[in-house]
Amino acid sequence: MKYTFLLLAAITLQSQVANSASEIGVSNQVKSEIKADSLDIFIESIMKKRQVPGLSLAVIQDGKIVKAKGYGFTDKTGKVPVTESTLFLAGSISKSVSAAGALFLVEKGKLSLDEDVNNKLKTWKVPENEFLEDKKVTLRGLLSHTTGLTVSGFPGYPAAGSIPSVVQILDGTPPANTGPVRVDFVPGSQWRYSGGGYTVMQQMIIDVTGKSFPAFMQETVLAPINMRESTFAQPLPADKARLTATAHTSDRAMVEGRWHIYPEMAAAGLWTTPSDLARFAISIQNGLAGKAGSVLSQSMIKQMLTDQKNNDGLGVFVEGTGKNLRFGHGGRDEGFDALITAGAETGQGVVIMINANDNSRMVGQVLNAVAAHYHWEGFPVSKPIQRIAASVTPSQTAAFEGRYELDNNRMIAFQFENNRLYSLTDNLPDEEFVPLSPTQFASTDRDAIVIFTPDANGKVTDFMWKTGNDQRKVPRIGPLFSNPKTISDPTPGRTKQIEVALNAMGKGGKMVEETPGIADGTRRSFTQGTRDLLGMKSIQLVHSENVQGRGIQRHGSDVSEIVTYRLLADKPDQFVLVHLTAAGLVTDCDVVRK
Repeated sequence: MKYTFLLLAAITLQSQVANSASEIGVSNQVKSEIKADSLDIFIESIMKKRQVPGLSLAVIQDGKIVKAKGYGFTDKTGKVPVTESTLFLAGSISKSVSAAGALFLVEKGKLSLDEDVNNKLKTWKVPENEFLEDKKVTLRGLLSHTTGLTVSGFPGYPAAGSIPSVVQILDGTPPANTGPVRVDFVPGSQWRYSGGGYTVMQQMIIDVTGKSFPAFMQETVLAPINMRESTFAQPLPADKARLTATAHTSDRAMVEGRWHIYPEMAAAGLWTTPSDLARFAISIQNGLAGKAGSVLSQSMIKQMLTDQKNNDGLGVFVEGTGKNLRFGHGGRDEGFDALITAGAETGQGVVIMINANDNSRMVGQVLNAVAAHYHWEGFPVSKPIQRIAASVTPSQTAAFEGRYELDNNRMIAFQFENNRLYSLTDNLPDEEFVPLSPTQFASTDRDAIVIFTPDANGKVTDFMWKTGNDQRKVPRIGPLFSNPKTISDPTPGRTKQIEVALNAMGKGGKMVEETPGIADGTRRSFTQGTRDLLGMKSIQLVHSENVQGRGIQRHGSDVSEIVTYRLLADKPDQFVLVHLTAAGLVTDCDVVRK
């Protein structure tokens, strides 16, 4: 699986509560929050379950911050507590704040939403090609991901390494670790997420203003709306660096150097706190209502919150209309995840930031708990469901354990323990399913049922996933592994070819373009390489499963066989699931720990 930015969906936020806010601030309720409440207990319990070291949140009610609190610690050693002032990287929420800066320049007449950006770019220009003959790249397209520009996300740079300039990033030249930012479809013809587009915007702002990007954003957005802890400075100055949380990867290892550096500041480089991001959300709410406290006019905010394509506004994702209009964004940087979501007219919202990459439903569950705790009217709160468990034995459920393709390029794993079926995410328990029968299991916290149908030999090739009135088959990928042993390799030549292909996919660039044995769609998807395969030394065969006809597809190719290898690399206890086409081409890989 290639490195991608995890785009957390803006989650529905509906309310009929009137907005009575008149200023951006923190209410006295924050200062009086001393005793732990039910929300605190839930957050602490789910952090423990998911082994997330630290979390910070800010809750907005009636246009004011009513709760701002840190939980856990700045790193997994458990020495320094997270406070409401602890800094986290915001990931792609940086785009929302950066968009406000660009729209500020539009209102000042220095930029135009619909002008060819090459008219304003000086240091670097979008290279012309056949896709730009009739349509040009515009700021509106950059902000709404409709320009056709490449490079979805950025992995960042180790703190001790070389840091590229913005121009080197845009051209994909060393020491940049991502490919060149180029147009590869006609602007406006489709939607595709592009952090590269926001990096073009960053350079354009620098060229137009003559200021560094952090200085411009501090002057025009951060300071005016009192985001006093926040900065786009990359790398961080020493006084700010002391206030940060330490990043942790999905396997809960601390990121070397504590965090990565993001010269792609507009796309991913904002250091901030939930309270500061809550102030940003409140400024949007106030501006839309025609109140003081926003850096943008009411008419510009209306444009910002207007769907351009695929529920994407100008820097934020939007959903609903009128009083039910909501805006938000998700964020992921190396070792940090974040979510902001707010009602445009309700005066409600929440910002959640954690110092780990967590691929479970944890952040969404915290949002759900906030909505329930503060009685957000109209919000689809999910409540725990009481289930009566049937008694089943491990022997009855052993065949159900394994990995399945829940969605395209998204796995779910199941493990049976203590008369329960648990989904595993990042090798940690996630969702609990209670047995209703030996083959039917129901979620304890939502309307979801899993039904297995073994064949005459007890073999399982898929399960039925039912949520509400919808149901679909989910194909099996393969088993879980508990201390698996390598087996005799009947095709060592093929294994060597796969090893060469994986090495090329890890590095990307010319290697992935020229190395044989890789499917075409995979070459395009792995141009940036993947960190999952960095440090790979060799592979040893563990398991092979014929999945032909199960409907599994990766990067545009049907998967016929999934081969599991022990991955001998810098990190121990890892395995790589290699997805192969009928012709034996590698079409994807997933690195797992169990």
